[in-house]
Amino acid sequence: MLLMRMLNDGGPVMWTILALAVVALLIFLGKTFQFHREEINVRELVQGLVNVLKRNGYVEALTLCDSTPGPAARMLAAGILACERGDEDVRSALDDACLEEIPRLERLLTVLGTIGYIAPLLGLLGTVLGMMQTFQTLHDTQTVFLSAPQLSRSVNMALLTTAAGLVVAIPCYAAYNYLVYRVNSITLDMEKAASELLSFFERRKRQEAESDHADAE
Repeated sequence: MLLMRMLNDGGPVMWTILALAVVALLIFLGKTFQFHREEINVRELVQGLVNVLKRNGYVEALTLCDSTPGPAARMLAAGILACERGDEDVRSALDDACLEEIPRLERLLTVLGTIGYIAPLLGLLGTVLGMMQTFQTLHDTQTVFLSAPQLSRSVNMALLTTAAGLVVAIPCYAAYNYLVYRVNSITLDMEKAASELLSFFERRKRQEAESDHADAE
């Protein structure tokens, strides 16, 4: 089998690169599934929550957040819960919830970026080891000439590991940048949702103050 022959020719470095490739693939698939599962229309969620909160339906709003997947829904639920308790600083509750959600989104991304960074270095290490093996063979045979099989084995090891390192690194960088873009997009949606919810609470607070002032007069 071609793959097994390449792995055997590449030596331990080749197997290490393969293991990193498998880890990177699992991380990418896992994060992609996570983002797809939690992808929602945040604008529609906020609009639905505002309509419910206009009727003071805090329980219904929290139920809507609980039934909606995604970090934005969990963050909004924290803000609504803080407002229901009568906390003055709803913004702080939203910020704290956001700080809890962002690390979940970024989890394992650094591992993927690290694999993309070290894969070419491992390929370079395999190249160096292949050249060292060539010179060691020259030293052992006490001749400046090597047979074709001996020379091709060492050169093949050097070229295979370099190519394998680049083959793993390039998709890893692309996958890492794509996932970072998804995280930034989700974070931006969360910030917009928090801003809209805060604006609603502030408007309603002003309206209640004006109403109380009018009643007092």
